[in-house]
Amino acid sequence: MEHLGLYIMGGLYLLAGLLHFIKPKVYLKIMPPYLPYHKELVYLSGICEMVFGAMLFFPSTRIIGAWGIILTLIAVFPANIYMLTSYKGKRLWYRAALWLRLPLQVLLIYWAWLYT
Repeated sequence: MEHLGLYIMGGLYLLAGLLHFIKPKVYLKIMPPYLPYHKELVYLSGICEMVFGAMLFFPSTRIIGAWGIILTLIAVFPANIYMLTSYKGKRLWYRAALWLRLPLQVLLIYWAWLYT
C-alpha cells in the first residue's frame, strides 16, 4: 500500500505506451510538422513510456524509470503545444482541455520526480 501511487503511475505509463501501438493515428495527428519521422517518434515515445513505466515497479530501476518518465514528458511537450496551437475547432470544452493539459504535464513531471 505504501507505493500505491507508484504502481498506479507505472500502470498508466504501460497503458499509455501500449496505446501508441494500438492507436498510432491518434498520436500521428498531434505530431508537429517540423519533426521528422512521425511514425518512428510515436513508436519511440510509446516504447519509452512502457519501459520507464515498467522500471518504476522495481526498486533497483525505479530512479532511472522516474527520470526517464520526466525526460519523456519533456520530450513530448511540443506535441501538446502543437495540439493547442493548431486546433481550429469550435468546441470550447476541448480547447479548455488542451490548455489544462499543459499544467497537467508539469504535475505529471512532479509526480515522477517524487520517485527520483
